[in-house]
Amino acid sequence: MTETWSLLQVGQKENYKVAYTNARIIDPETKLDIKGSLLTEGSKIVDFGESLLLDGIPSGIDEMVDCEGLVLMPGLIDVHVHFREPGQEHKETIYTGSKSAAAGGVTTVVCQPNTVPAIDSVILAKYLKCRALETSHVNVEFYAKITTSEERLTEMALLKEAGAVGFTDDGMPVMNPMVMRQALLYSSMLNVPIAQHAEDLNLSAGGAINAGKISEELGVKGILSASESIMVSRDILLMKDMENVHYHVLHISSKDSLDVIKRAKDLGLNVTCEVTPHHFTLTEDIVKRHGTIAKVNPPLRSEGDRLAMVEGLKTGVIDCIATDHAPHDRDSKDLPLENAAFGIVGLETILPLSLELYHSGQMSLFDVLAKLTYKPADIIHVPRGRIQKNLAADLILVDLNHEWEIKIDSFASKSKNSPFDKRKVKGYTVRTIVSGKTVYSHE
Repeated sequence: MTETWSLLQVGQKENYKVAYTNARIIDPETKLDIKGSLLTEGSKIVDFGESLLLDGIPSGIDEMVDCEGLVLMPGLIDVHVHFREPGQEHKETIYTGSKSAAAGGVTTVVCQPNTVPAIDSVILAKYLKCRALETSHVNVEFYAKITTSEERLTEMALLKEAGAVGFTDDGMPVMNPMVMRQALLYSSMLNVPIAQHAEDLNLSAGGAINAGKISEELGVKGILSASESIMVSRDILLMKDMENVHYHVLHISSKDSLDVIKRAKDLGLNVTCEVTPHHFTLTEDIVKRHGTIAKVNPPLRSEGDRLAMVEGLKTGVIDCIATDHAPHDRDSKDLPLENAAFGIVGLETILPLSLELYHSGQMSLFDVLAKLTYKPADIIHVPRGRIQKNLAADLILVDLNHEWEIKIDSFASKSKNSPFDKRKVKGYTVRTIVSGKTVYSHE
């Protein structure tokens, strides 16, 4: 088997035509599930259907792709990644991070702004977009910072003009409630989400893992789940009387937080949230085996919390799945538990780990794929994550039933910090297409 990657903007003529035949075509939004063909021209989907191409192949086709036994579906959208550029290119770059995304079937990513320096100015926002155009294999969107280093609001309107799809201080919460209130009010005029890393630092300061049986057993300070749910509660109280406000909770981890979000949704508030695969597949117990490799923020929590994450996905309280792809070099992890960096990589494991919910019978295939495609697209207001005529041809070919073993040494990411090494999974990305161009294939 060979893997190949191609930069998004390199090669291929403008009106290049590709015919995908014998495919099981799935669109989670419309519940489309057919055996048929799909035609792309340039960057767009031209047509698809069961009877398409039955009368023969039209003239001018540049490439034929036989998809027998494979699913053709919208490319995945990950609204939470860290590509570490600028400032920490020894951990990841847009180039290597986007290779990792393409290998995982992710066609659009949203980079977080806690780079060095942070994305808190138009100049840095434009730099990020230029670097993405030069070096990325996939679509790169970005959040800009809510606050400056002086804890004042950034120039949010100008940053939106420069391409920001939302605002967050991810890596740290917005602790000052007045600043958060101002950010929510301002965002309502811009029609963009305010995404919060929900953590009360007064409760979590110095903590390394979840506060519970494992932290007590290992003798390290724990992080209370209340540090998350209290911040979520505060922010919802701040926004509940505002109009046109979209509040998004990053990497939710606790049952109490989900209960707060469900109540807010029941009141009709525009509150959304995401969960990572590691928070619905792993618990705090894994820290005993993997140590700092399993150290994440928010931390892996109890089995009760994990089951609540699964239930939240099933009921729709959780809107989407995102990786919080957080690459770190070995030196950042080869430290005592209290001092090691938080985070794991996740782009190359998001699809098979999410498909565990389908293969185990806990969720339908449509419902799982919805959390990875059009639902995250709607959070950041981009017209992707769907199979529609004249929409961008961001697609993936997937072997749903291919069984394989995760091997971190084969990751395209520059960093290998993942607790999923040697985990047996099912579901594999065979080809990734972005704007009609194959950017990754595993033949």
